[in-house]
Amino acid sequence: MKKPAKVIRTDKWQLNPTPDQKLLFGETVKVYRRACRYLVGIIYAHWSELGELTADQLTPAVEKLMHQTAKRPDVKYPQFNKSFYKFPSYLRRAAMAFSAGLVSSFVTRYREWQSGNRNKRDAKPPKLNADTGCYPSLYKGQCYKLHGFDQVEIKVFNGSDWVWTTIQITGLRERHLVATNKMMSPSLVFNEKCCHLSVPFTCKPEKRKPEANVTAVDLGINTTATIAVVTHSGTVIHRDFIHPGRDIDRRDKRLKSVSMRASLTMGKGGKLHKGFCSRTYEKCRRINHQIGHIVSKRIVEIAEQFNSEAIVFENLKGWKPKGGKKRSNLRQRFHGWLKAKIRNFTEMKWAELGGKVIEVVAAYTSKLAYDGSGTVKRNLKKYSLATFPSGKRFNADLNGAYNIGARGVFKLVGRNGHEGRSSKRSGRPPRSWACLCDLWTRLGSSRLA
Repeated sequence: MKKPAKVIRTDKWQLNPTPDQKLLFGETVKVYRRACRYLVGIIYAHWSELGELTADQLTPAVEKLMHQTAKRPDVKYPQFNKSFYKFPSYLRRAAMAFSAGLVSSFVTRYREWQSGNRNKRDAKPPKLNADTGCYPSLYKGQCYKLHGFDQVEIKVFNGSDWVWTTIQITGLRERHLVATNKMMSPSLVFNEKCCHLSVPFTCKPEKRKPEANVTAVDLGINTTATIAVVTHSGTVIHRDFIHPGRDIDRRDKRLKSVSMRASLTMGKGGKLHKGFCSRTYEKCRRINHQIGHIVSKRIVEIAEQFNSEAIVFENLKGWKPKGGKKRSNLRQRFHGWLKAKIRNFTEMKWAELGGKVIEVVAAYTSKLAYDGSGTVKRNLKKYSLATFPSGKRFNADLNGAYNIGARGVFKLVGRNGHEGRSSKRSGRPPRSWACLCDLWTRLGSSRLA
């Protein structure tokens, strides 16, 4: 039996440092990064011997090269103890693990480049960059001590010695309250913009006893996500439309300003400089990130509310948008389609609760009527409206969600699992192109709710 993958999620614990504590944190991060740079040089110089060792064997092997003790007075690189006076042993080992990972990554990428595995023909070789923006990992008892969840005591560097300082925790999430979650070593993240503890948790979700239904998601442009909860008998017990219009308008307004500024900058000809409107694009990326979290959170809430077996998405990997008519904004709208982001965020949130995400064939989900009457006709003026051959008018995205849910059920119960095989009945699409009506005829005779 396949062992379930370990689920690790990270919380951000906001800290409220005083001006003096900010100076201490700045010094701590600075000396930790210097130690990492020093260790990268040592590890890379001896990588031919160190690269074959396991993670547990590597740390003592590196310490034999640079850490002096009473039993080991002679080492090859004695400067470390002199340059980093009283450097905490646990911080030193965290720096070793980070530096070894950095060197290992570089060596792997360089060997791939040498073997000709390159994105471009004239791609330059990778460089070993020891000056990275890493942050110190804190080990419980040695580097930090929790006083409830209101205060934390952290060992910091004051320029000459390592001392303890107590700081207020001003913001938490809920993962520390879950009994099955195990807290791992946090990292102290400090720079000009933020100060917080990045706290990873190993999440062990409880074994679920789901109901016989799936939560189907149709990701669109007119409506960000259309939800339908479909039972194994083909009954739709819930439907919902998720569309954070305010955030989408904020993003689109900023993107529209880019074209206006570009025309004012270039005039009738010319080129835009590198990094043109980079701050605007960064802001839009952040808005997209927020939209992805808002939508995925709501999808998971619905799946949890109905205790669904799985969340079902269309398999849109490799799908590329086609441009619309001249001067239409269809291409730009497709670029704002967060299909991958929403799906990935949903999978991460749902896995933390012990659920699974499955994908079905995307072909003809919105084109075929869920009642089996045939191919729908889309309204040219209002594309979200579909007309069935029977004359029934229905929401095209909701119709797609019904069919996605039916295909998800078939995939779970083990029927119609042969993707791409043709049906024995002539004139029928491949078996994986199932509609909701197929559930009624094959798995039950319930009517649509």
